[in-house]
Amino acid sequence: MSTVVVDYDAGNLRSVQTALEHLGADYTVEREPAALKDATRIVFPGVGDGAHAMSVLRTRGLDRAMQEQFAAGVPILGICVGCQIVFDMTEEQNAVSLGLIPGRAARFPERPGMKIPHMGWNTVRYTDGHWLFTGVPQDASFYFVHSYYPLPQSDKYTIALCDYGFPFAAAVERDNLVATQFHPEKSGEAGLQVLRNFLQRGVS
Repeated sequence: MSTVVVDYDAGNLRSVQTALEHLGADYTVEREPAALKDATRIVFPGVGDGAHAMSVLRTRGLDRAMQEQFAAGVPILGICVGCQIVFDMTEEQNAVSLGLIPGRAARFPERPGMKIPHMGWNTVRYTDGHWLFTGVPQDASFYFVHSYYPLPQSDKYTIALCDYGFPFAAAVERDNLVATQFHPEKSGEAGLQVLRNFLQRGVS
């Protein structure tokens, strides 16, 4: 089966589809857990409320399907809310999340001059040589829109940083899972290259 884009009513689906179509990707959009079983790759996008997203995932049984596919080694890319809810929990209504990466999604603290949500373009510095950023210049700009940010339990899971009053994890990785707080599908050529790198991972 092709790459599966998970539809769990979290928004942002159409922009991800447009980017994948631009790249010529073979993909389907699926809402049911059975459709994930034969996926060669999974894209897990989303914007909006992380607690609500987890409620929908549980109702449909997609939470367990995602956990099973992660354990099976299927490459997964999380985007925005799809990045936040791969952690143990989100501070958004203190909701229990998927538990694929130790840590949590934390709310940005109120700081003078720093608007919440963090919205717009910001530079990202990634771990040198990381495959997800092949062909992307250091300090390239990506598009963000979020009030919560990834806070891994260990720095070993962080593969890119962004600064918004303080440095935070802009991209994380554990085994076959990578996730970006920024929106690659809305980030021009640099974002398309990130998506391209994910789609080509492991392809000979």
